[in-house]
Amino acid sequence: MRKLPIDFNDAGSGLKREQYVHTDLHDDTHEVQDALPRTDNADLHTRIISYCESFKDQMSIVEMSLSEPPLCFSCCPLKGDLLVGCKNKLVLFCLKYLVINQDLTLLDFERALILHIDNVTPTEIAFCAGFIAVSTDLDVLILKLEPVERDASNTEPYTYKISAPEKFTDEAVSTLVPQLEADDFVICQKPVELLGEGSKECGILISLESKGLANEEFFQVQYVLYRRFAPDLSSFVSSVEETKLHSLQLLPMYQTGKLTNLHCGFRELLSLFCFFSLPHIGYLYAVGNLVELISTYQYSEKSQQAYVHFLCLLLDNDPVACPPVSLDVCALRMQLFIGLKAISHFKNHVILLTKADTEDITERRKRLGHFYSKKTDSAKLKTPPESEPGWNLYIVNTISTIHLYKEMVEYSKIYTNVKTESCIHLLSEAHLLLRAALMDPSLMDTEEREELLEAFRESCAHLGDCYSRFDTKDSHLALPYYKMSGLSMTEVLKRADSVLGDGTQKYEKGFLFYLHHSLYEDLNEELSEELAAKVLQIFHLAEPSQLPRVLCSPCMKNACPQKVQRMILVWGFVAEPRLLRQQTKRQIVPTEFAIHLKKTRPGLLVASILALHENSKIELDEADSFFKVCFFNENAIPQLLVDFWEALLVTCPKQELLQELLLKLTSHYVWRLSGMQLPDTKPLKTTEDLINSCCHYGLIFPWVSFIMSSVSLPDENYPEDLSKLQSLLCGPSIDITSVHPFLEPLPKDSPTGLSVHVLCATRVGEYEKSIDKLLDRCPDAVIPYAQHELKDEKRALWWNKLLPELCKRTRHAGDSYPVLISSLKETLSVIAMELELRDFLNVLPDDGTAAFFLPHLLQCSQRKLAT
Repeated sequence: MRKLPIDFNDAGSGLKREQYVHTDLHDDTHEVQDALPRTDNADLHTRIISYCESFKDQMSIVEMSLSEPPLCFSCCPLKGDLLVGCKNKLVLFCLKYLVINQDLTLLDFERALILHIDNVTPTEIAFCAGFIAVSTDLDVLILKLEPVERDASNTEPYTYKISAPEKFTDEAVSTLVPQLEADDFVICQKPVELLGEGSKECGILISLESKGLANEEFFQVQYVLYRRFAPDLSSFVSSVEETKLHSLQLLPMYQTGKLTNLHCGFRELLSLFCFFSLPHIGYLYAVGNLVELISTYQYSEKSQQAYVHFLCLLLDNDPVACPPVSLDVCALRMQLFIGLKAISHFKNHVILLTKADTEDITERRKRLGHFYSKKTDSAKLKTPPESEPGWNLYIVNTISTIHLYKEMVEYSKIYTNVKTESCIHLLSEAHLLLRAALMDPSLMDTEEREELLEAFRESCAHLGDCYSRFDTKDSHLALPYYKMSGLSMTEVLKRADSVLGDGTQKYEKGFLFYLHHSLYEDLNEELSEELAAKVLQIFHLAEPSQLPRVLCSPCMKNACPQKVQRMILVWGFVAEPRLLRQQTKRQIVPTEFAIHLKKTRPGLLVASILALHENSKIELDEADSFFKVCFFNENAIPQLLVDFWEALLVTCPKQELLQELLLKLTSHYVWRLSGMQLPDTKPLKTTEDLINSCCHYGLIFPWVSFIMSSVSLPDENYPEDLSKLQSLLCGPSIDITSVHPFLEPLPKDSPTGLSVHVLCATRVGEYEKSIDKLLDRCPDAVIPYAQHELKDEKRALWWNKLLPELCKRTRHAGDSYPVLISSLKETLSVIAMELELRDFLNVLPDDGTAAFFLPHLLQCSQRKLAT
């Protein structure tokens, strides 16, 4: 690696590359070819092309060997020029761009100007837009370099001197200083503030020295501000070293925008501010056309470093998701610089000041401190040597931001599987690189800016991946980074396949945090059925209690609840009723998800509304309206509503609600039977299911089944309503008197109507009337009816009602004669077992045939003998 020495007394360039041979540049008109190997023009052209190809993706380093010990340096944020501070002088290096070809521009620096400042040893300097700020331990001087016209034919170096007036410090004081110091006195000059033209009275002599390089600007100096402080000894500090000025800054404020009809941006300097600080107070001056103190900052504690920043350009990003700028710098593309003393930057150029020994630059500043103090505390001024080897200034021109970013991302992949903070650290640095590059207003609406924005979004996605899969205290940052990446939830979920692995792997809280907030936002994005199922599976494994809220999301419209256990979902619907119902104009209406459940899992919908009702989340009339609206017909009663009533009846509701439900169900069964209406959907429960699960549905009486066995009904769904009605009428809970009016629509001459009407008559104690109806319409059912109903206190109806009716009807029977005779014989058999012989003889008709009754009389007589 070649070093190019630059002596502050000679003009020269500091350009240096590994491919270049050693060249001492002491002439004033050197060009880039001087730094290339000596060869003919054709070979030179070939070498340059070869160099461009090999150097395309490499960093370049300009090394400038300094022949005088530097104390500080500053880089102009506008032009990139360097200002180096040494004892009694400031050296200005102008940034030059050497265009090799359209693909390669090299960086060079030329020493253009030396400012000799009489008896000033700077501790800090700042340089911006031609303004120079210099601070010593207790003094601040601000100057402005203004270009002046000069005869172009005169290229000789020039010296421009400013004769300042005598210092206002009392000459006698200066004379007395050595004597007073010997007597342990501390002599401090009084504080002074001089603004604008008045600052010339500070008495500091400045002269400019130029080497007269080609195309060089010529300058004159304008005084802007001078301020001197007295040491703050009021707090009895242990050393006057602690009263020094620090944190000297020149702060530009820009106006940024886009040039008219052009795609490039501009940045115009609007104003400039200067900030510097003492341990307990900071000062901010405006140093543009008007020089004035605009603000002071009081510190509650002693400060050693302060910083003021004006944010000139804002990116439309979430400020929460910005890596801290205090991140330790990673070692990617590390170049070893021994003895690093100070660092600064300009765009993609990093400026480093090094010395090949171990002395710290802060110690150097202390050693060079200029104070009058007690012998025991004072740091005696030691004049630095005129020449001190080992000092070097490096300007590192990094590769393109995009290329460096890609290298950092590639390097971070080695940490992907180990899930360490190193991956986040490296990607955060890469992210900050892109953020800083996007702050450049000159990139507005350019292809380079679009490339940077694309990389920025990609970096946000990478960081989102890290925070979603690493268990860190900042895992919540997965959300803003994914948002800034511009990725949809669908894209993030697909990335999770490669990032998180299969469904058996644990989902970390960062990923769940992102899903939570994304699902609950009012997004127009609808997840596919496959991805919605994946989301359900994720929460089923990680946070099953959140399933209800997840299903509330408008993004989950295509979710298939069959992927989740029914009991879990029902519990979830109770916790989050908004999944199924919403209120519109004071009416409870179903959600789109409820409509989806109606089509795909009606049983789950019924069970869920039932659970809501049981938990007082929905009233009975609201549930009725809900199911009607669910089928887009508020005047009809859908089968799902009937299913809901039946399910609610199974839960044994309170008595007042019980009779209301029984009435609703009875009237609906009758309505459907009378109109021969088929259910719009298949009933969820059969009669047998209800009888087995509900105490309010009774076993259907055998004589009812006997009536119905002789009837063929037209549809398989039709007998389900009839059998459910018959079961309710056979059950213990129904109030027959309240439902009887609703039974009138059923025709009494049909088997259906006959079974229902006889059931009602029997339940109210009208047994004789029921026997007459059966003998009229279905004599086959008389004996089964009597065997089931005529018991205990109703036993006498066998001989007081049934026997006389059968004897009478057999005399005039037509086609039903065999049935009546069979029923009569069965009746006589029952009576013979119940009555005494004499009582049996008394109930027999007088006009009957003795031979017909004789077997039954013999049976009664034999029963008597047996007892």
